[in-house]
Amino acid sequence: MTGAMRTWWPLVAVCAGTFMLLIDVTIVNVALPDIATSLGTSFDQLQWVVDVYALALAALVLGAGSLADLYGRKKLYLGGLLLFAASSLACGLAPNAELLIAARAVQGVGAAAMFSTTIALLNAIYRGRDRGTAFGIWGAVVGAAAAAGPILGGLLTELSWRWIFLVNLPVTLFAVLLTLKVVEESTQSGAPHPDVPGIATFTLGAGAIVYGLVQAAANGWADLGSWGPIVAGFVVLAGWVALELRREAPMLDLGLFRTTRFTGIMIGSLLLNLAAFANSIYLSLWLQSILGLSPLQAGAVFIPLSAVSFVAAAVAGKKLTDRSPRLVLSLGLAIIGVGALLMARVDGGASWGILVPGLAVLGLGVGICNPVVTSAALASVPRERSGMASGAVNTARQLGFAVGVAVLGSVFAAGTTRALTQAGADDPTGTASALSGGQAQQVIGSAPADARAGLGELLSAAYADGLRDVLLVAGAAGLVGAVLVALLVRGPSPQTGTSSPERAEAVRS
Repeated sequence: MTGAMRTWWPLVAVCAGTFMLLIDVTIVNVALPDIATSLGTSFDQLQWVVDVYALALAALVLGAGSLADLYGRKKLYLGGLLLFAASSLACGLAPNAELLIAARAVQGVGAAAMFSTTIALLNAIYRGRDRGTAFGIWGAVVGAAAAAGPILGGLLTELSWRWIFLVNLPVTLFAVLLTLKVVEESTQSGAPHPDVPGIATFTLGAGAIVYGLVQAAANGWADLGSWGPIVAGFVVLAGWVALELRREAPMLDLGLFRTTRFTGIMIGSLLLNLAAFANSIYLSLWLQSILGLSPLQAGAVFIPLSAVSFVAAAVAGKKLTDRSPRLVLSLGLAIIGVGALLMARVDGGASWGILVPGLAVLGLGVGICNPVVTSAALASVPRERSGMASGAVNTARQLGFAVGVAVLGSVFAAGTTRALTQAGADDPTGTASALSGGQAQQVIGSAPADARAGLGELLSAAYADGLRDVLLVAGAAGLVGAVLVALLVRGPSPQTGTSSPERAEAVRS
């Protein structure tokens, strides 16, 4: 092994885990119809299969970073890999929806342990020009993982939906062995102990809100089980704010939000994932349960998003990193919003091709935002808070995805129920629930033979109505995000004069 090869093997070890944990945010989307059929899941259970992973990742990544600084980044990264592997095996073998959801939650815990250490490990291993190169490659892997999820998910689901989880095992084994061999341990001297009360309170509050939103999509907003947890979640988060303001070493220094620059970037990060990725569940269900595409065909529909975002990220990483984040993020979010609105032209007679222009435009916006959003967060805080800012932007993005899936679930359910009611369908609420769970073909198959053609047209039109509402809301979220970033991300950076590579060197966790 040459010296050059030895230099870059630690980067391979870190990027392997990063790619795997991020691709698992979206890889399940194309598999949802098969999971629904195999395990007999309800709509809210399907949402939780996706959401509980993102929620655990969002809630724990900041706290896990504190553990890594204190006890060793290599140790926590390896622990996260092993937990991720064990939970991936449990997901792949799950006999019912409840155990699958529980295993996905544990998988999210392992992912948080891994994700919280990756930047800090690279920061400790590499210096100078090598550090800039390492962060550039790591950023490309992050972008590729988000975009490749539906395509790889479709390919693996052709074998069985269980393979989207079981494939993690050999990748994890490779990453563990390589990490043990080539990655050196690093800690942060004087690192504070993790803010356990803050982590627990934030997790409870965010979890309650997402739970209420998911219940609202399944049972409606009039149900106490829907709005009650949301109200309770906001009360808990208010308590979390009060708790964090009193602690010497909080999981998140809320004083950072006194600057509109940091606040704007956090809002933009949250709305980025909500607008760009949370709608993909409903697109995947439409492609398979309504249009009858196979999982591989459905995954291939997302190639424009993947290809354009990858190319755009490579260009943006070179050309736009040193430009004003206000300009770049506003532009990217606006393009994401336009992409979602282009897809909102869907109707009951549409084919998959109507999505292609919008997905390509969406990919352009994602590719512009991805390389810039983390460096913008780092540049918006004092240098000593760079690690916290990096964790905060990751938390905001995953929380945006989790909340987005739940909010768009309510939008979708309301749209399909309204369309079915207006068409005079029998049991519109129950039929809308079946549509939401990817059961359109089962509903059609249970009808009398002479009624199936008409019922198929009705379900296609109703699903298209719900999907159109979802895409309109996603598009509006992107445009609102662009406006808010333009209005809020103002004023000089606390790190004025630092270049992108220097900001990368400031990252501590």
